[in-house]
Amino acid sequence: MARATQAIVKAVEFVLVLLLAGMVVMVFTNVVLRYGFNRGLNFSEEMSRYFFVWLTFVGAVLAFGEHGHIGVETVVRLFGKRGRLVCMLITNIVILICAIIFFHGTWLQHPINASSRAAVVGISLIWVYGIGYFTSVGIGLIAIVRIFRIVTGQMTEQEIAYFAGEIDDQTPAIANSTETVSKEDLK
Repeated sequence: MARATQAIVKAVEFVLVLLLAGMVVMVFTNVVLRYGFNRGLNFSEEMSRYFFVWLTFVGAVLAFGEHGHIGVETVVRLFGKRGRLVCMLITNIVILICAIIFFHGTWLQHPINASSRAAVVGISLIWVYGIGYFTSVGIGLIAIVRIFRIVTGQMTEQEIAYFAGEIDDQTPAIANSTETVSKEDLK
C-alpha cells in the first residue's frame, strides 16, 4: 500500500512539474515574442492561467497529504494525548465535510462549466474547473484514511506530536516510527 501511495504522489508531483514548466515556457515565450517581435501567442495568457488553477488545486492535495497547510497548534498543545487525538479527529471530520461540499458544488456547477467555452482556446471550461473533482476526492480520501487511523489507534506518537506543533519536520519521524497509540493509551 505504501508503494502505491508513493507512486501516486510521485506521479502527481510530476504533473505539478509539467504544469509549472508549461507556465514558464508559455509566459517566457510570450514575453520574448511581444518585446522582440511585436507579436504574441494568443493562447499563452489563457492557458497559463488555467495551468495555475490546476497547479494550485493539485498542490493543495499534496500539501494536505504532507500536513503542509496552516494549523493552529496553540490550543492543541495544551491537551494530552487523548485530547490531541480528539482534536485531530474533529479536524479531519470537518475537512471531510468540506471536501464533500466542494465535490457537490463542482457537481452542481458541472453542466454550466461543460457548456461554456474558453474565450481564446475554445476548450470546455470543465477542463479547467473540473479540477474540483480531483481536489475534493484527493483531500477526502486522505481525510478518510486519517480518520480510520485515529479511530483504530494507528496514529504514531510522532504524528500526534507533529499535529500539536511539537515537531517541525514530520517526514523522518513518521517514516521511522513504529510506535502506535493503542486504545489502552487513551484511557
